[in-house]
Amino acid sequence: MMNTIAIAIDGPAGAGKSTLARILAKELQYIYVDTGALYRAVGYAMLQKGVSPSDAESVIPNLTDLTVSLQFVDGEQQVLLNGENVSSSIRTPEVSMAASAVSAIPEVRRFLFDLQQNMAKTHNVIMDGRDIGTVVLPWAQVKIFLSASPEARAQRRYEELLQKGQTVTFEEVLKDMIERDYNDSHRAVAPLKPADDAISVDTSGNTLEQSIELLKSIVKEKLLCLNIR
Repeated sequence: MMNTIAIAIDGPAGAGKSTLARILAKELQYIYVDTGALYRAVGYAMLQKGVSPSDAESVIPNLTDLTVSLQFVDGEQQVLLNGENVSSSIRTPEVSMAASAVSAIPEVRRFLFDLQQNMAKTHNVIMDGRDIGTVVLPWAQVKIFLSASPEARAQRRYEELLQKGQTVTFEEVLKDMIERDYNDSHRAVAPLKPADDAISVDTSGNTLEQSIELLKSIVKEKLLCLNIR
């Protein structure tokens, strides 16, 4: 029995996991752990080294040169790659695809596994990703699987990228979204899928506020059922 509380939020790219988990963690005063950022850091490192993220034979030897860690400043997660804060650099479509590619490599998943689990063993966490409820934190007291239509998710991501000053088209974002969905759900290791005991939530037609209130009610009811306050 864990002495900490873990809330696992899984789902495809653009479902709103990071935004919702970050806000929910702040309201509940939990630590927010964005595991996707860890895979982005590894993908980014491979791109910087000129290594194809999908070439496992080239990626694996380069893991020995990497140190990926998390730090929290004013409650905000920062990703450190070999001591450098790369939190902003890893938020590009190219790095997103690289993250999807390296995440299919079992050795990369093992490389990051302990870091993710240790966070949940020492803090109350809300952790989001692709396989949190199924593989990383199978003991999580609350498991939520977020989804939305590819078009709705692409629109959110498109607007997010435009706000960051990146030049992309909606069609490009949608194409990348569909490709990443396929890769994430068809990989041999820890494919994207709901845990058997996860609560599925479709956010397609919801405002941010509606989704937050829905998740808060789910968490409150689940913890109440478990007699956890």
